[in-house]
Amino acid sequence: MTSVLYDVPGPKARRLSVILSIVGGVVIAAGLTAVFLYLSAPRLNAGGVSQPGVFDPSRWDIVLDRALWRAVWRGLSATLQMAVVAAALAIVVGVLLSMARTARSRVIRIPATIVIEFFRGMPVLLMMLFILLVFSSGQYWAGVVALALYNGAVIGEALRAGIQSLPRGQSESGLALGLTPLQTRFSIEFPQAFRQMLPIIIAQLVVLLKDTSLAYILGYQELLNVVLKQGPTTFGATYLFTLFFVVWAVYLTVNLTLSWLARFVARRTASGRGGGKSRRAARVVAQLGGAGVAGASDPLSVPGARSDHDTGHQP
Repeated sequence: MTSVLYDVPGPKARRLSVILSIVGGVVIAAGLTAVFLYLSAPRLNAGGVSQPGVFDPSRWDIVLDRALWRAVWRGLSATLQMAVVAAALAIVVGVLLSMARTARSRVIRIPATIVIEFFRGMPVLLMMLFILLVFSSGQYWAGVVALALYNGAVIGEALRAGIQSLPRGQSESGLALGLTPLQTRFSIEFPQAFRQMLPIIIAQLVVLLKDTSLAYILGYQELLNVVLKQGPTTFGATYLFTLFFVVWAVYLTVNLTLSWLARFVARRTASGRGGGKSRRAARVVAQLGGAGVAGASDPLSVPGARSDHDTGHQP
């Protein structure tokens, strides 16, 4: 028996798959057990003093100390402050670059392409150091500007792909109404492209949030710097693994929350429930379809559009 894309495995193949799955599971379980036992075993530090294993309760009592969580909140607040400002600027930069990248004039399009590829190809940390050393902008703004430029270039390229994926009739319909190319881009094409690419943009903002940890090199008081660098001095080097675990758990919680938001937005956009700009663009296209403009969408297929029968007019 065969399916459309592949042959259905027979009894021998299924039996082999079960055996390999069992063997793989045993190997993974054995590896995890070995790592757990290794980390749980006492060891000597650089000074020759014996220390308990990392899972010993004496190395985790710090999680009940309010001073630790005050330090975590201070570092997380600085991280979010940099991430929020950089994300807002990155979206603005991305919109501007996408508009320039899809411009009809080569005088605008070619320099925009060079700028996008330049910022996408430069490491974020190198950009932070360059801005800090050349412009003396301070640690915070060096991190914000570098994150905004890099992620803005990525977002701009995503929006460009979204605009170019739209049917040609979208722009032609706007021009047929008498709109200028710029008005057509902002009123019809861009809202639809932004809605299509919104999950990708949010996923890129998750990357931006994680890249704020690079500001640790600049000396910015973000989460990694406050907890992992200053924590051992405050609480003792014995708690280094505990502090590492706390930082990892905080980053994981924040990033999983943003990832859940991206999936939620993807479901909302897939169900056709967009924002106000997208609905206005749909109404424009619906009107064009009712006027019989070539390439426009059928008004009955556009959410929020009304046909001639709904309005009581005869064709």
